[in-house]
Amino acid sequence: MNAMDSQSTQINMEYQFTSDRNGITDKQRKDVSAILDVSARFKIFINDDLYFDQAEFPILEFYKYLYNWKKAMNQSKRAQEFHYYTLEFDEYEDGAILSIIPFGDSARLKSIWAEQELYHVFDLDYLIRAFLKLEKDLKRDIEAYFPIKLDKFIKHIPAVVFDWNS
Repeated sequence: MNAMDSQSTQINMEYQFTSDRNGITDKQRKDVSAILDVSARFKIFINDDLYFDQAEFPILEFYKYLYNWKKAMNQSKRAQEFHYYTLEFDEYEDGAILSIIPFGDSARLKSIWAEQELYHVFDLDYLIRAFLKLEKDLKRDIEAYFPIKLDKFIKHIPAVVFDWNS
């Protein structure tokens, strides 16, 4: 590990489902309020600082944004900004609940709900890999915890549609 690597910004994301295991079933895949009710305690640490901490985070809705973002990157073959908004809260003049803003080979993480203002710069590839891993882990863990198949659900989960950079 060279000196620069040890200085690079690390991210760590943790989640724990707070909804009952049977809080949602495949039969409810079109029920937006049931979808938004599925929650998790979701935390993001930057280095060792707590950056983001939401106790009742709408995890299925958040997953849909990650899924759409991954799809857009696969289609465009390039890094895309990530923005997560929720239906529950529509005061977006201040920005998104969670964003990845790429610039050059670097990126920033931004949140209007940040616990503290941390202006860390990440390696872009590292941050993208971390969020792609989060998408994969969430899919696995959501399907292991709840009796649902996300492939059946995904098109019914509400999400803002973006014009991705092609």
